[in-house]
Amino acid sequence: MALEPETVSLSDAPDPELADMTRRFWICAALSAPLVVIAMGHLHMPHTVWAQLALATPVVLWGGAPFFVRGWQSLVNRSLNMFTLIALGTGAAYIYSLYVAFTGGHAVYFESAAVITALVALGQVLELKARAQTGKALRALLDLAPQTARIVNKDGTETQVPLYEVQAGHALRVRPGEKIPVDGTVIDGASSVDESMVTGEPMPVAKIIGDKVIGATINGTGSFVMHAEHVGRETVLAQIVEMVGKAQRSRASVQRLADAVSGWFVPAVILSSIVTAFVWWHFGPEPKLAHALINAVAVLIIACPCALGLATPMAVMVGVGRGASKGILIKNAEALETLDKIDTLVIDKTGTLTEGKPKLVSVTAAEGFEETALLRLAASLEGYSEHPLGLAVVRAAMEQDIRPAPVESFNSVTGKGITGIIEGQPIVLGNAVFLESLGIGTETLRKTADAMRQKGQTVIFAAVNGQSAGLLAVADPVKPTSAEAVKLLHASGLRIVMLTGDNQTTAEAVGRKLGIVEIEAGVTPERKSLVVKEIKSRKHTVAMAGDGINDAPALSVADVGIAMGNGTDVAIECAGITLLKGDLMGIVRARALSRAVMKNIRQNLFFAFVYNTLGIPLAAGVFYPHFGLLLSPVIASAAMSLSSVSVIGNALRLRCVKI
Repeated sequence: MALEPETVSLSDAPDPELADMTRRFWICAALSAPLVVIAMGHLHMPHTVWAQLALATPVVLWGGAPFFVRGWQSLVNRSLNMFTLIALGTGAAYIYSLYVAFTGGHAVYFESAAVITALVALGQVLELKARAQTGKALRALLDLAPQTARIVNKDGTETQVPLYEVQAGHALRVRPGEKIPVDGTVIDGASSVDESMVTGEPMPVAKIIGDKVIGATINGTGSFVMHAEHVGRETVLAQIVEMVGKAQRSRASVQRLADAVSGWFVPAVILSSIVTAFVWWHFGPEPKLAHALINAVAVLIIACPCALGLATPMAVMVGVGRGASKGILIKNAEALETLDKIDTLVIDKTGTLTEGKPKLVSVTAAEGFEETALLRLAASLEGYSEHPLGLAVVRAAMEQDIRPAPVESFNSVTGKGITGIIEGQPIVLGNAVFLESLGIGTETLRKTADAMRQKGQTVIFAAVNGQSAGLLAVADPVKPTSAEAVKLLHASGLRIVMLTGDNQTTAEAVGRKLGIVEIEAGVTPERKSLVVKEIKSRKHTVAMAGDGINDAPALSVADVGIAMGNGTDVAIECAGITLLKGDLMGIVRARALSRAVMKNIRQNLFFAFVYNTLGIPLAAGVFYPHFGLLLSPVIASAAMSLSSVSVIGNALRLRCVKI
């Protein structure tokens, strides 16, 4: 295999190995098609033999060259694998056919050698395409960082420079709406920052002097100056890139079944072939050499790994297609295989169990006020704010066709609330502390507010003309299908663990609604990754479901990562399985599909080995002394084809599997 770089750049150049193998596959497929037609039509006549030779030679010698090289290396390194079988099977069929062609015979097997080469090339193309996703995921992470930063000089002037020129100790200006260049601390000004790319939570975080800020997160409406502390490979973003990269470069423990079997199957086939040739040469009837050669080749042909090579990829290809029709995208066979074995499911909250978008869930008016009037005033004032909580209020008013009123003297106090004058009335929206700092009492609403928080809701206090006017509760709603999905997953024996960057109260409220007991709140991306590693260290097979950039490291270190289709591109690239509808029921369907595919693969391997195991003694002539039975290479080739047809037919049944 070609070497892969440990670090990734923003360059998106095509993979030369993938391009080369794709070219080999299409040329091999084009040349193999007429060979199959000739073989199926039994057109073994003198002129067709030379035509088959002309078509098969470039397929086997050029198209299959990489497989012969790897097969030779497996012999040199004494590590027999699938390529050993492929090289032996195609090589034996081709060389024998070459011998027959030049000695005037007609029973050639060029089509077997060519078709096997084309199928193996197709498998390599699919594998290389899956491997190419690694670089895409890391490039998607790197793209999050801004390209430039604005350095504040000692004389107060500002200079815009490329990001790589920023050093620890620099003072940087971050304007409204800009991405924060590097990790550091606010030293002047205040704002709110959207940290969802790190925490996964939609609520912006207020930042004042002394607060930490993270590179690549998005500044809100305020402007501030920060002190750069961690730059380059030391930033949180760079560490996430490194964690994902390491996880994706690590060697998986799955997909080794065929190679493990080949470890004993290949020597057994070779030994059987050698013993067959020896016995027929010394004890067989005349012509001894011809009988020895024909029967030895028959053993190799019937043991050819065509069905063995098809057993897994055919089931996987059909299963992946079936999954796609149900909104389940599967990156590789490893994810599909591992999903069948998981016993623990780690789930992110925001965007996975919940909608991931704040929504106004209730309006409670104080005595003397009306809910509709309160919503109108609140939406009018929040229309001047860009805070997600305010947007939820504005959206709710629009849905009820409530028109906003004009606002005068709007003012925003970062991390506390907003004020303004509407129709001559002073309006205040914010937290309880903010209202009390303005001399507005909130005691009568405290009990109701506490009850709302216990349900996982964020509470906005409202005041009109210096009096408490009511409460507006904003929450991230649980997806309608989450409860049923969790119930089904629990019933199937899965242990479910919720990890979230949100606070403990909100997390527990969601957990109570869904019946999830194991909860860890306030976790960082690194902590999520560590939790998954800790569970794996206790001999559990872990699936991780998430939708945010903050979930990327955990998705990568889990045995199988599951991304919500409504999430970030990075999460999707890092996951082995993507649920297009962002619906947790997709995990239930994906597990059902995984079980069906793995059962199908086991059946296919059984078919492949039964044909080989029963056919080898027959091809070797074990039954000849008593029954006069011999399996010619022609029949051996037919048996090999039949095993492939059985495998393909069985795999196609997956198109109708219920998930």
